[in-house]
Parts: sequence; C-alpha cells; structure tokens
Amino acid sequence: MKKKIAVSVLVVFVFSTIFSYWAGYSLGRDKDSAYKELDVFAEALATVEKQYVEDKKPHDLIYGALRGVMNSLDSYSQFLDPDEYKELLTETEGEFGGLGVEITIKDGLLTVVTAMEDAPAAAAGMESGDIIVKIEDELTRGITLAEAVKKLRGDPGTKVELVVLKEKQRILKNITVTRGIIKIKDIKRAMVLDGGIGYLKIAEFRENTAKDLDKALADFKAKKIKGLIVDVRNNPGGLLYSAIEVSSRFLPENKTVVSTKTRGKEEKIYKSSSGGVKITDVPMVVLINQGSASGSEILAGALRENNRAVLLGETTFGKGSVQTILPLSDGSALRLTTSIYYTPDGISIHEKGIKPDVEVEEAAIEVKATAADKEKEVFDKLKKESQADKDVSKFDYRQDNQIVRALDLIKGLTVLSGSR
Repeated sequence: MKKKIAVSVLVVFVFSTIFSYWAGYSLGRDKDSAYKELDVFAEALATVEKQYVEDKKPHDLIYGALRGVMNSLDSYSQFLDPDEYKELLTETEGEFGGLGVEITIKDGLLTVVTAMEDAPAAAAGMESGDIIVKIEDELTRGITLAEAVKKLRGDPGTKVELVVLKEKQRILKNITVTRGIIKIKDIKRAMVLDGGIGYLKIAEFRENTAKDLDKALADFKAKKIKGLIVDVRNNPGGLLYSAIEVSSRFLPENKTVVSTKTRGKEEKIYKSSSGGVKITDVPMVVLINQGSASGSEILAGALRENNRAVLLGETTFGKGSVQTILPLSDGSALRLTTSIYYTPDGISIHEKGIKPDVEVEEAAIEVKATAADKEKEVFDKLKKESQADKDVSKFDYRQDNQIVRALDLIKGLTVLSGSR
C-alpha cells in the first residue's frame, strides 16, 4: 500500500513539475487559471493510478498524456517517443521499410495523402484520398497517426492486410500490401519529350532535392529545351526550405515564394534566391493532383501567382500548415504545427487546396498498336531484359492523358511566346 501511495505521489509530482514549467512559460495567460486546471488534471491522474484495473508506469501515463495533448491540436501535430523520433530521422535520410504511403488524420479518418509511385502500396492499388478503415482486422476509428505508422511499418517482405474505402468510387476494398524498402529518389525522372519539351518528375522535397535538380536543369539547358513540364502529382511535400529552393530555380531573384504566419501573427516572407541553375525563360506547366500536398502546393502557388506557370490536373490536397520538430530532453520529440503558409497573393490553401488553371482528370490512354508495334512486342518477349530495363520501360508518357494534355498546352504556349 505504501508503495502504491508513493507511486501516486510521484506521478502527481512529475505532472505538477511539468505543467508548472509549462505554466511559467505561458506568457500572456492567466497563470492562476492554468494552475487551477492543472489541479483537476493531477487529481484525475492520481485517481487513474490508484483505481485503474492494471498497474501503469508513470512513464507510460506521461507519454499517454503527451499524445493526448498533441492529438487535441490538429491532424499534423504529434508526440514522438524516442523510437518514433529515430524512425522520422531515418525517413528524412531517404530510405526506410514500409508501404510507401504518406498518411494523415483528416476529418477523424486515416487518410492516404500520397501513394508513392512504384512503391508497394501503389502497386497494390492504393491511391491518394483512400481511407484506411482496417489494419489487420482492427478498425482505425480513433487511431493516432503514430499508432497507424507503427502498424503499417514492418520488415520488408512481410504482408499487411487492409480494408480501404476508395473515396472516388465509394466502395470498400480488401488490399494486401507486401512491405518493402522504400527508397526515396527526389528527382524521379528527367527527360526531353517530343518537340524539345523538358519533363521533370519531383517525388519529394528533401535536403538534397535542389542540388539534384540542378543537375537535371543543367542538362536541359545544354539541350536547349523549348518548354518545361514539372510534375508534382502525388508529391506529399517535405521540407519547407527545400520547396523554396526548388521554386527559386524557376523564378527571377527576389520574387515572393511563400509567407508564413504564427499564432502571434508574426509574418515571415520567403523570396526566391539567385543560387543554383535557373530556367526562367521558357513556358512552364505544373502537373498537380489530389496527392500534391504541402511543398508541392508551395511550388504550384508560387509559380502560378508569379505568372511563371500554368497549373494542369486536379485540385491539390490542401495541407497549408508548417510543422516544426522540437526535440525533448529524453530523446522524444514534438512534431508541432507552428505556422500557416500563404501563397504570394496572401491566400491560405489549408483544407481547401489549389485548383488547376486547366482541369484534367487522370485517365489512361489506349494507344492503338500498329503492326510494327505488335511485331516488336512479340520478339521483345523473347529477350531477357534486366530489371533496370523493365523499370525504364514502365514509363510511357503517351499513356498518361495529363502529360499529353500538358504537352499540347505547352506547345501552344511555346508558339505564343515565339520560342519555336
């Protein structure tokens, strides 16, 4: 009995210390009111510790309370225990084990922001907007983002059973995904299409994205491209400064890329820089869809509102908030929403997204095969190709109606601009 009383006192003391620290730094608030609320909290904690059916460690109660605090804020703020924080750091390095999906809690539902191209989830049929209803026969109602990530992550080669609500068709679908090593290549594809039009696929905005982009742009300049298509479909975003750096490559110096405002209405305006390889003198089209979020929306908004590019595709996801990772002393961390970002015209797209200038829904194009094509297909089957060759052959822009429409549009823009 003495031990239980001692533990209860310890729990209350720890929380009192933590929240006293918090209250002391809550500038501009009524501290007496804060302490009064904390008395209720400490009372509830002591009751849980003494009367809950199972013994719980103070550590678990503290972490649980922190998760509750973060979950009460918004869909993007979360508490990361030391292991989860390490996983996040591993992910930013560009390689991790899992399904290859970016997820969030939207309207209380576990929602897919983006299914990464060529990753296991996309191969199994998952796409942006899907709502994950079950993970291994467990309903996701009330699940936290951290809990969902833990359930979806796993060793490469293992399988996870999901029930997914397909948002567009409004049907439930059972999907089995085999986990793999997810290798993130920021610049997914860079090539010159018909008519000397450059095509650039940006998968995410990370630490080295701008440097990798410089190599592709230098090659485009050497080949004297006449126009440029930048594809950020299913790009979930990434680092704010990376999105600004990438946007700067297509804008003259000192143009507004994005601005952010904190709770105290402190505004910070980010301008385009002069560094890196720039392409600012050819017509541009940016491809967007529902899987384009955060950094992708910064890029799209900056280029359109600076009259630098036309947006084509579908309305974007609508993630217009900035999260900051704040490490804590025990190796855990807070992923905290610290500001909202605004396009150069001062528009917040949070929960609304960016509408394209030219709306084109995604659909496959059936290409009529000629006799020569059929002959080639038959004999190609006799060849033993390397896996690398197979991966390259998967991409045929002529079967992507959004790219085809973008190509037609940019050719028209090229004619109008006089750069034939």
